[in-house]
Amino acid sequence: ADTGLVTGFAPFALLGPALGTRSATPAMDVSAPRTLTAAAVASAVRASDARMVFLSPAAVANVVATASALGADDRAALERVETFLSTGAPVGIDLLRRAQRLMPNAVAHTPYGMTECLLVADVTLPEIERAAGDRGVCVGRPLGTGQVRVSAIDADGRATGEPTTDAGVTGEIVISAPHLKQGYFRLYLTDREARRGLPDRWHRTGDVGHLDADGRLWVEGRLPHVITTADGPVTPVGIEQDAETVDAVARAAAVGVGPVGRQVVVAVVEAGARRPGLASPALTDAVRAATPQRLAAVLVVPTLPTDIRHNSKINRTRVAAWAERLLAGERPTAP
Repeated sequence: ADTGLVTGFAPFALLGPALGTRSATPAMDVSAPRTLTAAAVASAVRASDARMVFLSPAAVANVVATASALGADDRAALERVETFLSTGAPVGIDLLRRAQRLMPNAVAHTPYGMTECLLVADVTLPEIERAAGDRGVCVGRPLGTGQVRVSAIDADGRATGEPTTDAGVTGEIVISAPHLKQGYFRLYLTDREARRGLPDRWHRTGDVGHLDADGRLWVEGRLPHVITTADGPVTPVGIEQDAETVDAVARAAAVGVGPVGRQVVVAVVEAGARRPGLASPALTDAVRAATPQRLAAVLVVPTLPTDIRHNSKINRTRVAAWAERLLAGERPTAP
C-alpha cells in the first residue's frame, strides 16, 4: 500500500488501485506515449512519492532523450524509485541501461506477457547483461507454474513443429499458465487458431523466438513478420538490433519483399531523413556492414509506423508493403 505506481500507459492507471496502492499518470497525451518527457515522469514520482515506474519502450526512449531538462529535485525524485518496468514491445539493452542511469537505485525489469496471460516471464537488467549473446531480446524464464515451449517454423514461415523446450529451436512461442485467459473473451475463430493442435490451457502467442540452454526465452519478432528467404526463414529483431548499432540509425525494421519462400531482406531505418526513399550509399554500406544478414536494400523514413497503444510495436506488415511498392518504382510516399 505504501509503494505507489507511476505509469505512462493509461490502462495501467487502474492497476495501482486494483493492487491496493496509489497510481499516478504523468502529465502527457496518453494516446501518444512516445511524447512523454523525463521532467513529467519525475514530477509524477515526486507528487505521488512513488517507488515503481512503468513505461512503454517508446516512452522510455523519449524520457531518456529529454533527460537533460531534469533539475536537481527531479533527479532526486527519480533516485528514490526502486522498481522500473517496461514492456509492450522488445526492449533493447542499451535503452534499459540509459533508463537505469536516470533511476540508479531501481531494479530494471522487462516482463513478458500478453492480454491473454499476464505475466509469462520476467528478467532484470543484470540478468540480461549476464545472458548477452543470443539473437533477439531476452525476456527471462517462465514465472511460477507457467510453461513456455517453442513450435518450430517451416520454410514458409508457419509454426508446424511439435512444441518443445529444446534449446536453439526458433519458432512460435507457446505458453501455458493457470491464469491463462481467466475472465478473457475473444472471437471464436481467433481463439480456436490460438489453440490449434494444443492441449487445454495452452496458447499460441503469435510471437517468435527461442529458448537458450539455461531455459531463458528470447523474443525475435512476430510470426506474421518472419521473412521467408530462399535460404530459410529469417526473424527480424536480430537484424534490427544490428542496424541500430549504426550511430545514424535511431530505429530499424527488417522486412521481407517478394514471394513467400523467395523473399529478400530489406532494412528500413529512421536516420534523420526528411523524406522516405533509398538510403545514401554511405548509410547503406554502414547498415550492411553491421549485420551478417544479406540486405537487398536499405531504405529511410522520417518515422516508422507503430501501434496506437504503446507507440512501440513497429507495423512491419505495413512497412513491407510500402518497401515493395517503393522498390517496384512507385513514388516514395510515407509508409
